[in-house]
Amino acid sequence: MDSTHRPASRVICLDASRRLLLLRWRDPSDGAYLWEPPGGGIEPGETPLAAARRELAEETGLDPAAVLDRSVPVDRDLWWNGRRFTGTEHFFLAEFADERPPLVRTGLLPDEQASLDTYAWTAWPDLGTLTDPVEPPRLSAVLDALVPGGPWSDRHGA
Repeated sequence: MDSTHRPASRVICLDASRRLLLLRWRDPSDGAYLWEPPGGGIEPGETPLAAARRELAEETGLDPAAVLDRSVPVDRDLWWNGRRFTGTEHFFLAEFADERPPLVRTGLLPDEQASLDTYAWTAWPDLGTLTDPVEPPRLSAVLDALVPGGPWSDRHGA
C-alpha cells in the first residue's frame, strides 16, 4: 500500500507541574482514538520551528512564542484516515508557568474540529492509565532528550 511522506512538527507542552498536554483525536476512517502532542504538517517554505509554533496556536490557542528553538527528530509511521503517513517529525518543547492553561479550538479547520475529541494535561505517572494509544510510542525518550532527568527518564524507572 502507498504511503504519504509527511514531514511534521509537534510540541511537547509542559505546565507548571510538569504535566504533559495531549490531544485525543478520533480517526474519521475507523473511529479509533489516539493521544498525541499538538502539531501537524510542515507547509511548503515553512521551517519546522515555524510549523510547530503555527500548529500550537491553531490547535490550542497557547502562546506560540513559548516554543523553544530546539528539537528532537522522530521517524513516524502512522495510519490515519485510511492512509499511511511516514516521515520525520520534529518535536519541540514549550513550558508554561500556569497550571493546566486553558485551550481554545478556534484555529482548527472544520475536519480537525470534528476529529479533536478532547485534551488533557496529564501527569507522567497517569499516562499508563490512558485507554487509547499514545503517540509517538517512545514518548519518554523524546521527553528525556528535550528535558533530561524528568520523571519520564529511564533513570527514574519510568
